[in-house]
Amino acid sequence: MHVDILQIEQLTKSYGQIRALHDVSFNVAAGEIFGYLGPNGAGKTTTLRAIAGLVHADNGEIRLFGEKKPLPRMRDAIGYLPGELHLYADMSAARLLDYFARFRPQRPPLLRKKLLDAFAAGQEVLSRKIKFLSHGTRQKIGLLIAMQHDPELLLLDEPTIGLDPLMQQAFREIIFDFAARGRAVLFSSHVLSEVEAVCNSIAILRAGEIVAIETMAALRGKMLRRLQVRFRAEAPQSVLTCPGVARTHVQGREVVLWVQGEINALLRQLAQVEIEHLVFPEPELEDIFLSFYNKPDRSLNV
Repeated sequence: MHVDILQIEQLTKSYGQIRALHDVSFNVAAGEIFGYLGPNGAGKTTTLRAIAGLVHADNGEIRLFGEKKPLPRMRDAIGYLPGELHLYADMSAARLLDYFARFRPQRPPLLRKKLLDAFAAGQEVLSRKIKFLSHGTRQKIGLLIAMQHDPELLLLDEPTIGLDPLMQQAFREIIFDFAARGRAVLFSSHVLSEVEAVCNSIAILRAGEIVAIETMAALRGKMLRRLQVRFRAEAPQSVLTCPGVARTHVQGREVVLWVQGEINALLRQLAQVEIEHLVFPEPELEDIFLSFYNKPDRSLNV
């Protein structure tokens, strides 16, 4: 049984009249990759900043490694990538990595080399000043700063922004390696596919409140997925009333189906009729929220 590295209980934070977080509670265990999913402005960044000690909550409790008031050495065991990355523009990437490494007691050289290789950060990149690096390369440097001391808890706020698909895959492999070695990862994102690719469990945050905490397997069984179909003739009732179809929108031969859970029964029905066009888009956050709210907020910005 894995020990909880991070425990959050009823965390609440307001900025003036704006409530950023309300009674947020969840745990992250050693070896777990925990996704923190929600639209921009939901409170994800405030949560991570509070865990990192950069923001003081109004109420609630944060326990790191079982301690309510973490010692400085416990803070050293955290690696943090902020959502808005600000680096010293006139420093070279190599000097910047060395600068941050000096603040950490643990400096595993083999891990740093492994990370540099994985992110394709060779001498050409390291020798350049930060201000001359692309956004994606600066993001890689930010990840290296967060990871190079081999932290026991990684706090990553929208970590793949700016990374190309190859570097996103490299990032996933690194995260899997951290988890396999017993590290805990808290990974915030507003992109479902990104969280789905790496996380064991997720918390869904909306307007500062957690609306669900699920394993990815359980979430897939609950989320609504949209299927857009154009039939050659009138949409058959066998499709519209198929088990798993939660609701439909029919406009002539154009049909949108919202499916909950397993879709194989519906696919079998579709295989028996003539179809001109079929689109199965990636579920959006709004689709997931519809699984948990009877009256979704249509103004939600996803």
